Amino acid sequence: MEIRKVGIVCKKDSNAALEMSRELLLWLAERGIAAEIGTIVDDMDLLIILGGDGTLLHVADQASRLHVPVVGVNLGDLGFLTEVAVRERYAVLEGILAGQVVVEERLMLKARVHCGGKAADWRYALNDVVVGKGSADRLARLSTWADQEYITTYRADGLIFSTPTGSTAYNLSAGGPIVNPALQAILVTPICPFMLESRPVLLPAAVCLTTRLAEQANEVKIIVDGQPAWEMSAGDTLEVVASERPLRLICSPQKDYFEILRNKLNWGGRAGEARNNKL
Repeated sequence: MEIRKVGIVCKKDSNAALEMSRELLLWLAERGIAAEIGTIVDDMDLLIILGGDGTLLHVADQASRLHVPVVGVNLGDLGFLTEVAVRERYAVLEGILAGQVVVEERLMLKARVHCGGKAADWRYALNDVVVGKGSADRLARLSTWADQEYITTYRADGLIFSTPTGSTAYNLSAGGPIVNPALQAILVTPICPFMLESRPVLLPAAVCLTTRLAEQANEVKIIVDGQPAWEMSAGDTLEVVASERPLRLICSPQKDYFEILRNKLNWGGRAGEARNNKL
């Protein structure tokens, strides 16, 4: 990668992120690299996120559409996406400038609601698109199809349409599986289903998923990567498909996928044990 211009995005209201961004401006300038804070434009060669996964999710849509690679420095808690530790930031950036970089193309979803014969504009998600009934007492009834093939009518608190990247987010809390982000697939996971036989489904990324609210339920809302997008009424249909533009995510060369899972999810085999359990 030839890096000539860089964008820096800071966690909102974070003095630590702002101070770090100013240090990065000087560090990049010493290497003849132009940089801007809080801006994403199509002639950028790299986008540096200073924050947590929420900060990265906030810009994933724009970064994917502009095809700008993203690297995340974790100032948050978990950091599944912003996996570069603060102490590693300059070493990782030096590696990027030297071309020693792993760029993963992460599947993005796009979704829109059809209401009264009209389709809303597409909204994009790196993690998930969630249909939730809010605080209503009644379960939502969501009739769901993969292309033209009827899956079932879920009676549940809602549905999660997740990417493999988002499989460790709300999907995991709802009992869905962890899916390696290298796979091209979409997960459909019911939230607290009435019938325990309603299990998560893993489908090819090429399918078009639609779900229709079968009867009126109050406060049925659609959340895209944690942001409220639309409300659904009886007869409205949500359409979810894979986006044409993946997010180009630069991963830390010091960590592998399962090390991140062990550390973030407190699995039994932590890093020290892993070193003693090599093939």
